[in-house]
Amino acid sequence: MKGALTSLEDWIESRDFAAYDPFDGLNSFLRPLTLGTKFGRQALVQLVKRSPVNLRPYLGIRPATSSKGMGFMARGYLRLYRMEEDEAFRTKAEQCLSWLRANRSQGYSGPCWGNHFDYQTRTYYLPAGCPTIVWSSLIGHAFVDAFEISGREEDLHEASGVCEFILRDLPRIRDEKGTCISYVAHADVEVHNANALGAGLLSRVYQHTRKAELYQLATEALDYTVGHQNANGSWFYGEPDNLHWIDNWHTAYVLDSLLDYECGTGDDRFKAARESGWEFYFNNFFLSDGCAKYYHDRVYPIDIQCASQSIETLCRFRADERALATAARVALWTIEHMRDESGYFYFQRRPYYLNRTPCFHWGQSTMFSALAFLLLCLQTENNHVNETVESSRTYAD
Repeated sequence: MKGALTSLEDWIESRDFAAYDPFDGLNSFLRPLTLGTKFGRQALVQLVKRSPVNLRPYLGIRPATSSKGMGFMARGYLRLYRMEEDEAFRTKAEQCLSWLRANRSQGYSGPCWGNHFDYQTRTYYLPAGCPTIVWSSLIGHAFVDAFEISGREEDLHEASGVCEFILRDLPRIRDEKGTCISYVAHADVEVHNANALGAGLLSRVYQHTRKAELYQLATEALDYTVGHQNANGSWFYGEPDNLHWIDNWHTAYVLDSLLDYECGTGDDRFKAARESGWEFYFNNFFLSDGCAKYYHDRVYPIDIQCASQSIETLCRFRADERALATAARVALWTIEHMRDESGYFYFQRRPYYLNRTPCFHWGQSTMFSALAFLLLCLQTENNHVNETVESSRTYAD
């Protein structure tokens, strides 16, 4: 497992942190053929994403650096630093964070980040550079990680600034359950994992700043998401009828955020929802051999993002004695079935073909961070076991 992590690190660094993205199809010179229509843009994005052959080199789409990818790289380096206490890893993390500071979206109340490409979803159009709560929150977590390791106020200041973006620039959609923070600044987009990720970051920053406004909005946001939890413990991707699916990594984002809220605020009001959601997640998204499923009711496509986020969330929930062993099985299965001999991880396996496209944030950076976290957790667990054994021997002596 350590060898796979090292070769992945080498692969990423040798390419200067640049690769493709599943949704970068609108960067193609074919874009004029979309005629500027929603359907045309969606068709081009999906054609490039779903093709069993990587069409990007033939369509003028170049590898690029992703802001979200750099956030995950920073988290991975920081985890390696905690594990090995090698200053080289902390230096690499700081370089990633410096890149993020220099590549913020401009014109907002605080630091925030978006895609490096235009993107058409089924619900909205997102121009390049337009920030999202998902990108910004996940990157904000990297700055909180850095602060908790180094104590540097500038890292906490950056994360606090992301909270200002969430507080001041993102619309809020209210219903009888609570308040949903919009996915994007220019439209009302109700998505549970995005709303929860924002709440999770607000909670972590609140732990260090005790700013009441952060606690209040985090609570209202999770009131909304927990209020819409399904009876079996799951969450739809979003409440609108066209967003009623249940998938792996978006469920995991919600669970991680509920844990961040509880740890950051000391408030356990959502504990029952978290436990119910965890049981649904654990029991429905993994095969016995370690394959991470995409949907709760079917396996395909087998997606590298599902695998990497599964490892992350299973490590986060390691208080459950089943979780860490499952995380290791997921990692080993993914290394065996989704890894190229050059060191990178494939995008997807589908029933009749394997999509070998190397994507940066979607797979490489997330797997780098997840594997580093798993190795750190396994080291900590082994140290705890060894300490217990030694204590027992001392007592026996």
